[in-house]
Amino acid sequence: MHDTASETRAPAADQAATGTHSRKFGLPTAVALVMGNIIGGGIFLLPASVAPFGTLSLLAFVVLTVGAITLALVFGRLAGRDPRTGGPYVYAREAFGDFAGFLSAWSYWVMTWVSNAALAVAAVGYIDVIAPGHVSKWTHLAVALLALWLPALANLAGTRWVGAVQIVSTVLKFLPLLFVAVVGLFFFDPHNLGPFDTSGGNLVGGISASAALLLYSYVGVESAAVSAGEVCDPARNVGRASVLGTIGAALVYLLGTLSVFGTVPHDKLVKSSAPFSDAVNSMFGGHWGGTLIATAAVISIIGALNGWTLMSAQAPYAAAQDGLFPAAFTRKQRGVPTFGVLVGVVLASLLTIVNYTTGATGVFNILVLITTFSATVPYLLAAAAQLYWLASGRRHQVQPGRFVRDVVMALAAFGFSMWLVAGAGYAAVYQGTLFLFAGVLVYVWMKGRRAER
Repeated sequence: MHDTASETRAPAADQAATGTHSRKFGLPTAVALVMGNIIGGGIFLLPASVAPFGTLSLLAFVVLTVGAITLALVFGRLAGRDPRTGGPYVYAREAFGDFAGFLSAWSYWVMTWVSNAALAVAAVGYIDVIAPGHVSKWTHLAVALLALWLPALANLAGTRWVGAVQIVSTVLKFLPLLFVAVVGLFFFDPHNLGPFDTSGGNLVGGISASAALLLYSYVGVESAAVSAGEVCDPARNVGRASVLGTIGAALVYLLGTLSVFGTVPHDKLVKSSAPFSDAVNSMFGGHWGGTLIATAAVISIIGALNGWTLMSAQAPYAAAQDGLFPAAFTRKQRGVPTFGVLVGVVLASLLTIVNYTTGATGVFNILVLITTFSATVPYLLAAAAQLYWLASGRRHQVQPGRFVRDVVMALAAFGFSMWLVAGAGYAAVYQGTLFLFAGVLVYVWMKGRRAER
């Protein structure tokens, strides 16, 4: 073990007095957190994005779903062994030491607040559909900032409000999605599907090409593990919530995409900017589907922002307790790391302001690409940590009697994470690596301060 093994906190550390009462997440809330974080606003454009690859993309969805469920199972195993807030950070640090833990926490933290800024900008696009007309960029900026700060205020109010907002937004966003997914099957026309494979017979290449667009549909599978300290009976419920949330999101993805494929003609779908709206209009006529789906998209994004705002505070909170992030990140009220919430929303707001005031879309897009790579670093380290515990001879610390199955799952989760890295593309990996190593300066500073003390 590394030299800080004796500093490992007990699960009770996350339950220490925070000055006010907090309410733990039950299993339904934990499942809603996972599902709400996995499904943001992208689902509403997803069928049109993968339509050019043909219905082969549905097969890619199935493969990705298996990989995501495997990763969820690994997180459940690790949380059962160490049910503390921080999830992937906790597992990486305990297995490989401070530096690996810091890289996991830093990478995850950067991913959360940068992607929150992107989600807020996406919400503005859907609001333009609900209230069409010429709107100035300053109004867009105000709406984007409102989308960031409303979920932040819910977080600052405590875990009770976070859970309530997450459950309500999850239900409201799934109603129209499930409506299209289920009712659309009654309007299904096989002639709308188009070709099965547009890659010229290269089945593996076609799956990989479509998977590159779908890979990040499952980012968020780790949400229950990251917030394990706020989950009731985390050793039991984190794994269940991770798997159930991933399966629930997968069903919505697969059924929704299949229904859109079968109700919107293929030649129209590949050019669509609102495929779910087109599906509703095809089923019932008229043009009211656009407003309905746009409203659902805004609710979906707000719900995702609510969950991701909490995630942006949890990883640095866990790292700060070990002296790897500034101590201010350990401040907690009503079960929520308030300082981390404020820092995350301020950074996301500044990034959004820069995007709107300078028009620096190139810089903003680069930062969004960085998030796609950053999300995979904690996944790889967590899967590697599981393999480490299995290979080190301390198999009882994972789960006795399940060695072969746990090894297979951990290897599959590691392979799935590597596929995520490959799917990010060269530009994302290059830029993301530079941004990741920039965090080394923070690590050196914090490590130096600890040595001085």
